[in-house]
Amino acid sequence: MDIDEFEKWLFAEGKAAKTIESYVNDIKGFQSYLQEKLKDIPVLSRFSFVRYKEHLIKEGYAVSTINKKINSLKVYNDFLRTQGVVKESCIQLKRDRIKIAAGSEDSVDALSDEQVEKLLFFVQNRNKVSIRNKLIVYLLLYTGVRVSELVGIKIADFDFLTSHLKIIGKGGKRREIGLREDVLQLVRHYMKEERSESVFHHSDYLLVSQRAEKMHRDAVRDWLAKISTELGFKLHPHLFRHTFCTRLLKKGVDLTTVSKLAGHSTVNMTAKFYIQTTKQEKMNAVNLL
Repeated sequence: MDIDEFEKWLFAEGKAAKTIESYVNDIKGFQSYLQEKLKDIPVLSRFSFVRYKEHLIKEGYAVSTINKKINSLKVYNDFLRTQGVVKESCIQLKRDRIKIAAGSEDSVDALSDEQVEKLLFFVQNRNKVSIRNKLIVYLLLYTGVRVSELVGIKIADFDFLTSHLKIIGKGGKRREIGLREDVLQLVRHYMKEERSESVFHHSDYLLVSQRAEKMHRDAVRDWLAKISTELGFKLHPHLFRHTFCTRLLKKGVDLTTVSKLAGHSTVNMTAKFYIQTTKQEKMNAVNLL
């Protein structure tokens, strides 16, 4: 079934643009898995769903991410039923979503100080890393922005006089993040050198690609996944957000300030994710015995 038809159906159902994009990306991921691993299974079925869920668990995706993808597949299942492509619902959210035991900690993965140093050293290499990609790492690491916010940054969002960046987050909420001098210098360097030579140098958006005036968030994810092999540890955009908040808290910044910088709707959300110590810190504590 054509993914465009699914997109049109979601639009007709009154879904928000961001929600549609999220659903469509999740279904594309599922379809890629089908083509690669289950070529004889052309459509969503109980068998293909269970195999895909097992694949996501094996690949180490976060429980919240897997549950989001399961939710997207349930919506896709509903769409296929309305089109007469499948006759039954092969996904039941109550049964199929992964449950976290009551009282379980949210174990937060964050980059260790050594990993941050290794990454920062790696992005200095101009033969391997472009100025734009180095800037992506700096912005993710030092502002804690979501990947959707990162690619949505416009040049007009920078206030170079006050060293601040204006971010429009979830639900159109605005927040301001102070910028380190080295981040601002890198923004200027990128705009003057690499970006000025791009065919899309007139774009309102800060990050442009070779093919578009606005970089796609999947391109960010793909590049981080690619350099993960060289670095020897897994990188994904949200890991930087965890790292940003964890490092601030470790340095004694109060919870309310971290919550405002991260653009969380409540302080409780910040506490839920970041009060827990990271796996490595727990291991270090045990090793002190």
